[in-house]
Amino acid sequence: MKKLLVVLVCLIMVMSLIACSATPAPASASASASSAAPAKVVKVGIVNNPPSESGYRAANVADFEKVFTEANGYKVSTVYSLKNDEQLNAASQFVTDGVDYLLISAAATDGWDAVLKKAKEAGIKVFLFDRMMNADESLYEAAVVSDMAQQGNTAVEWLKAQKLPEYNVIHIQGAMGSDAQIGRTAALDKEFAAGTMKKIVQQTATWDEAEAKKIVEAVINSKEKFNVIYAENDGMAKGAVAALDAAGITHGVGKDVVVMGFDCNKWALRELLAGNWNYDGQCSPFQAKVIEGMIKDLAAGKAPAQKKIISVEKGFDAKTISQADIDTYGLGE
Repeated sequence: MKKLLVVLVCLIMVMSLIACSATPAPASASASASSAAPAKVVKVGIVNNPPSESGYRAANVADFEKVFTEANGYKVSTVYSLKNDEQLNAASQFVTDGVDYLLISAAATDGWDAVLKKAKEAGIKVFLFDRMMNADESLYEAAVVSDMAQQGNTAVEWLKAQKLPEYNVIHIQGAMGSDAQIGRTAALDKEFAAGTMKKIVQQTATWDEAEAKKIVEAVINSKEKFNVIYAENDGMAKGAVAALDAAGITHGVGKDVVVMGFDCNKWALRELLAGNWNYDGQCSPFQAKVIEGMIKDLAAGKAPAQKKIISVEKGFDAKTISQADIDTYGLGE
């Protein structure tokens, strides 16, 4: 009997040890952390103009590439085009792909309603940047843009303040139908209509330096008198100046031809500082951080405080510009 009791006690002890060893250990802190759900990746579709368009656009593209990165929690797809129909197709595809946010710098102001309505129905939040478009504001969250009309007004008011004996203007336009072209053209068109300035030629070079050179060469060859070149971006102003140089026509402060550009690339502002150009209008390319802030607000349930955020910009005169201005406001190197 004693032997039987000893055997039973031993069996009970063995079963207890087996039960203890079978009990799972509590999860460690590191294991709990590793099993936590990963942060949601935010899918962003960007429709923009190509960086080759201009120095301004290269800076604008670089700004978005710096902010909307994988490291910052974004999965980004970008399509570049100067053609509105291609941009519309790209935006429509982004909606089909199910992005969370759609960011657009429109090549042209019209034609966007259908795509924006499709995005709204899909619950996709839309932000405009750089340029406005003709669309109901209920179709986008906010627009972070330049006031292109004000840029034109500032430039033309500066030109009128020069009190030239006469104004014979070569007007080189950007891509027709873009917000930048419309705004920078409007103020000058008012002067042409009023008869205070004479339109020698008004032609688009679609932001292209070589095309701008051809336009000015044609006017030079026609022997028609001119004393102002109003180019709607720095690259086109550069092309225009190349035509002047080839023909031996002086330009800049106190010279035969007043040269005006837009965007404030550093190399262009250096031309002002040297007195080779006369005026350059600022256009800020830095909208990405502002849009990211609003995206974070939306994620926290907070709507944008403003529907339209205008970049603060000004114009620079060759007679007053400084190296400090170039260092502070110039784009690129």
